[in-house]
Amino acid sequence: MSRINHFDLRSFDLNLLVAFDALMQERSVTRAATRLKVGQPAMSHSLSTLRVLLLDELFVRVGTVMQPTAYAFALAEPVRVALAQIQAALHAPSTFEPATEERTFRLGFSSEVELLLIPELTARLRRAAPGVRLLSRQAGSDEVHRLLDDGTLDLAVGCFQAVAQRHKAQFLFEQALSCVFNPGQLDIGMPISLADYLALPHALVTLTDSLQGCLEAALDALDAKLNVVSASSEFLSVLATVAASPTITTIPTRMAQLYGPRFGLAAGPAPLDLTLPAVSMVWSARLDQDPASSWFRTEVANTLRAFEQETGNAPRQRRRTELTLELAGQRLRKERAR
Repeated sequence: MSRINHFDLRSFDLNLLVAFDALMQERSVTRAATRLKVGQPAMSHSLSTLRVLLLDELFVRVGTVMQPTAYAFALAEPVRVALAQIQAALHAPSTFEPATEERTFRLGFSSEVELLLIPELTARLRRAAPGVRLLSRQAGSDEVHRLLDDGTLDLAVGCFQAVAQRHKAQFLFEQALSCVFNPGQLDIGMPISLADYLALPHALVTLTDSLQGCLEAALDALDAKLNVVSASSEFLSVLATVAASPTITTIPTRMAQLYGPRFGLAAGPAPLDLTLPAVSMVWSARLDQDPASSWFRTEVANTLRAFEQETGNAPRQRRRTELTLELAGQRLRKERAR
């Protein structure tokens, strides 16, 4: 496609092309004016302006008919095609038909949310939108907004927030933590005591160089450290480790509910009041009114909502774990003093 000279077009009133096309169709100033619902003087003025700008008579009266010149005939088809394309663009479908559309949606995730969403979302879309495909990847908080801005991602789901007005966000759910272990490997009761919790060997998820992982801040507040024997960036790796060894792990409750049974693991509340950031989905403001994107966001939210209902995690205020930091600290100090 040739490059458009916007400055050149800016000096030309494109409404004159509409008047020209009407004149070509009607071959009469009066009938062209009626077609465009303008007065005859206005249509005569448009024709005069076109003649000046294009340096051609364009239409010559022959009896009662305005006969186009050779130049007008040469312009007629390109002008009509251009107007038809503009009209089609302005009246493009404003809906998305999931049953028939073919499209790839690209998602970015933080930590475990991909494991919570993608399996059920894929199953849901295969039923309702067989032509839709998913392409997912991990996206850290330091890069996710750039990936949304440059179009690498259509949607991000995780512990993200909107940035200024160029992004939109929707809250999905709060997070809580659970202890998970293999009852065939460890004989411990639930709820687990803080002393046992600190003493037992742990396998943790960490996205940093710290063995204490995401629990490090809460443990520092208690002046305590976990007995970490294994740390990995992958949740399934940690769950497999706990299934195969006498260790425990602390993971988001939804992960424990969904994947714990698949590994034969038991779960209970963690004896720490650890505040985790809420999970939201974030997207570029330029896609906010896009029918396909709007439909896809609804599917994501509905998939997670269905999971909430199945597991009894319906939207509510954040649950408090069994012990607050203050009580946990008091118990820890008493146990150490014995």
